[in-house]
Amino acid sequence: MFTNLTLRQVPPFFVATALTFGELMPFFNAEYAILEFGLPERIAIFKAAQSIMIISSASITAIGVSIFTFCLQEKFAAVDTILAILGYVGSVDGYVCGLEDVPSNAVSVSFREH
Repeated sequence: MFTNLTLRQVPPFFVATALTFGELMPFFNAEYAILEFGLPERIAIFKAAQSIMIISSASITAIGVSIFTFCLQEKFAAVDTILAILGYVGSVDGYVCGLEDVPSNAVSVSFREH
């Protein structure tokens, strides 16, 4: 399975772990997850926002599982493609934080595990 594993292929496992397990927080405490993400409390206490956060987290968790799967199948080109696309996700995260007047989080959110 990992006959030709190189050091360059290790970071995707860290990203996959962060996405898969780090995105489980909203399932247990969506309000806290929204606050931790960097959005203001006026959004975090809104039940509809909490539901959307859980749905979004399920999607990101699925991406993490996909990265694990492709790594285990040694389909590293697919892993590289997913990681490149996640740059877009991080950009949108930062943009939304900027719109919500939390610019200090806009930069840090863009460089989180997304």
